[in-house]
Amino acid sequence: MQEIPVYLFTGFMDSGKTSLISETLFENEFGKDAKTLIILCEDGDVELDEQKLAGIDASLVMLDDVGQITREKFHELHKKYHPDQVFIEYNGTWELAPLLELDAPDGWTIVQTLTTVDATTYEMYLNNMRTMMLEQFFISDVVIFNRCDDETPKARFRRSVKAKNRKAQIVYERADGSLDENYDDELPYDINADFLDITDADYGIFYLDIMDNPKKYVGKKVKYLALVYKPKGKLKSDVFVPGRFAMTCCAEDIQFVGIKCKYDKADTVEHRSWVWVTAEVAYEFAMEYKGKGPVLHAIEVTPAEKPEDELVYFS
Repeated sequence: MQEIPVYLFTGFMDSGKTSLISETLFENEFGKDAKTLIILCEDGDVELDEQKLAGIDASLVMLDDVGQITREKFHELHKKYHPDQVFIEYNGTWELAPLLELDAPDGWTIVQTLTTVDATTYEMYLNNMRTMMLEQFFISDVVIFNRCDDETPKARFRRSVKAKNRKAQIVYERADGSLDENYDDELPYDINADFLDITDADYGIFYLDIMDNPKKYVGKKVKYLALVYKPKGKLKSDVFVPGRFAMTCCAEDIQFVGIKCKYDKADTVEHRSWVWVTAEVAYEFAMEYKGKGPVLHAIEVTPAEKPEDELVYFS
């Protein structure tokens, strides 16, 4: 069976999805020597040139209602156009479930999901349509923040994406279309210090950064207030996981985020107890990571009082 790659473009209206599709097909020559089916699920300000599309053997279909995202409709399109590849520009206000759970035609496989975001309106959408916005990040391989300038809070944007999808690649693009590589993810603590005293307010940021960039923490000593994860029979006797419950987007979306810690007295630490943990960071293979990752080697673990606010945040 021939695989038919499906490229999914998500994002709210006027975030740059159509422009990205046009650039991909014409400038990056994705349309060369391939019969392309483009499925548009909204009608934005930028329109694709159907005459130019015909020149690269690309067909355009408009679906203007989520009720058209059905097995029958997609099989009908497959039989009519027999595409070698499919581009789907999905409506940012539609739930993704109808598409992701679709019984697609044979061979149709989503190989990449790209999400475009207008940096000038991002925080407004995040404040007012947070769950809808973050749902798109959850499945995205690449998140492109366009229309950036020198005032764009890139570090804050990055953390909001990584809190939902740590594997997503993030790209910043200026208004003229050039890549903005002048980016330094400022941390709320001095990463050059040998000892890092991580506050509750900074734990979420610390967790994201150490998971993404573990090597820069190797040899450093860290201290933070943690809730112990150590259920019976789940971990080795000399291991526990000190971490915190973090809110990613709403009260219904809370997850435990912790770092593997080796401690020769781990049997004295109770599951779900609160502790102050002081440890040295190493970069080692761990089954929990399915590869190498940050591993703490405890220096001191002492009992602590439960904090007033048990949750931490990624901002």
